[in-house]
Amino acid sequence: MRRILVAALLCGWAGLAAAQCRDNVVLVHGNTGSPTDFDNTYNELRARGWAANQIFRPNWGSKTCAACNDHNGSEETPVETAISQALASSCTGKVDIIGHSMGNTLAARVITRRSWSGRVESFVSIAGAFRGLWTCGTYPFNVISSTCGPWGLSINSPLLVDLSSRRFGTRAWSIKSWSDQIVCGTGICTVGGIHSSTVPGEAGSSTYVLGHFGLLTLTAAEQVNRIQ
Repeated sequence: MRRILVAALLCGWAGLAAAQCRDNVVLVHGNTGSPTDFDNTYNELRARGWAANQIFRPNWGSKTCAACNDHNGSEETPVETAISQALASSCTGKVDIIGHSMGNTLAARVITRRSWSGRVESFVSIAGAFRGLWTCGTYPFNVISSTCGPWGLSINSPLLVDLSSRRFGTRAWSIKSWSDQIVCGTGICTVGGIHSSTVPGEAGSSTYVLGHFGLLTLTAAEQVNRIQ
């Protein structure tokens, strides 16, 4: 009887450990943003059982000069470090990534450069601009700034052309709006007839009547649903 009880307890502990083994999550904020922008998502993850050390929130880029940030160099480093650390400590060997705005394309750039797409289970993009921003113009006749340059978000920039043929994980999902004041800054949300927030190869998309920042702060439950 004692052996049966011990065996049952061991099986119970093993089952609990297995139930708690889930992908680490990396939350990548947008241009001039901060890790606290994802507080609602962080709280939702914690409420659903993620431990604090399973959630990574890199802090990247200039906070005072939006036009100075691009997708090449110092902006990449914090994001790359966070994904690397999340992968190293993940009990599944994979991670989920949730990004907002320019954080999506920045994470995608890092995943592509490091060939990590096979180690990302879910890639959730909130208010991204994978097809570019009309407010940045069309490359090479783009607005003269780093954010709109060849490593930026002008239509047909070399960066976005490269990303358009890539995959950033096993599955991708976009959360978008036709009322997004950044992605639809000129009143036009589409590029080539496709909403700019569409992720290449995405499995699907959710659309809300929200602004650029409301898409981040008011859809936490949806974001976490998409990585489970």
